[in-house]
Amino acid sequence: MTTTSLHPPAVHAMANHVSNCLEAHRARFSTRSKYPPLFVGVQGPQGSGKTFLTSRLRSLLAEPPYSLSVAVLSIDDLYLPHAGLRVLVETHPRNRLLHGRGQPGTHDVEIGNEILKALKVINGAEGGRGPGQVELPVFDKSLFDGEGDRAPQSQVVRGPVDVVVLEGWCVGFYPVRREVVEARWHQPVPGLDDFDIQAFVSLEDVLEVNDLLTAYVEWWRAFDAFIQIRGPTTSPFAIVYRWRLQQERDMKAKNGGRGMTDAQVKTFVDRYIPGYVFFGDGVMRGTVDEEGGRLPPWYGQGLVVELDLERNLLSTHQF
Repeated sequence: MTTTSLHPPAVHAMANHVSNCLEAHRARFSTRSKYPPLFVGVQGPQGSGKTFLTSRLRSLLAEPPYSLSVAVLSIDDLYLPHAGLRVLVETHPRNRLLHGRGQPGTHDVEIGNEILKALKVINGAEGGRGPGQVELPVFDKSLFDGEGDRAPQSQVVRGPVDVVVLEGWCVGFYPVRREVVEARWHQPVPGLDDFDIQAFVSLEDVLEVNDLLTAYVEWWRAFDAFIQIRGPTTSPFAIVYRWRLQQERDMKAKNGGRGMTDAQVKTFVDRYIPGYVFFGDGVMRGTVDEEGGRLPPWYGQGLVVELDLERNLLSTHQF
């Protein structure tokens, strides 16, 4: 059995998509001796296995016949330092969405901008001197009793790099107009009859996150291609609870029972549902503002990977 055959079918589908996008990407720079990396966004909900799949994607792409150099950055490593997260709580005392890491607004947007710009020119293309190196921050979630903080050590990426992947639960989410937020706030959440979004958050809470999400659009402009990992369309939100609960139970079975209770897992996932409801369709639709609608930069180079409860590949389609 070859090493390549050990990767799950979903990873092979992702690798084929990235390879095709990279070929098209390089064709745009055919007159140059150096190519900028292909930037790929990967979005998937909690418990979907996006970090695992992205790690396996990097491994597969490093093997023949691809033989590519891939850098992976998690949006989790771009969280604000602990002191910054505490300031966010103090300046938004009533917004539970911003109490703790996770939501748009809890990341260090400026550092993210600097890193993505540096990675764009790491190969010496587009004005860069490369091949160079870029330091990626590491966020340690175990510090401050689980509140987390930026770790003192960083991860170094050295050029040349063929592909850069940024993965995270809200990667590709776009802000929406106020009237869209208001309309969705009054609608039931599909498939979650027991989730009362109006009882969970206020309209102003969501609008604050919507405003903070605007700064992330600069990150999304860097992407050339995209992969969305999701469950069946019949249960887009309900399966997130089941996936995350399954993940927590598996972890506790291996570490002697340390971790969240089932009730705590539900509370944990509850906090992310508004993000999917209000902003999640931006992955495919982009944004609509006063100037009209704008599709995301990866439109036409996107892949949806649909998984079942056991994270087996159900289907793929492009967008």
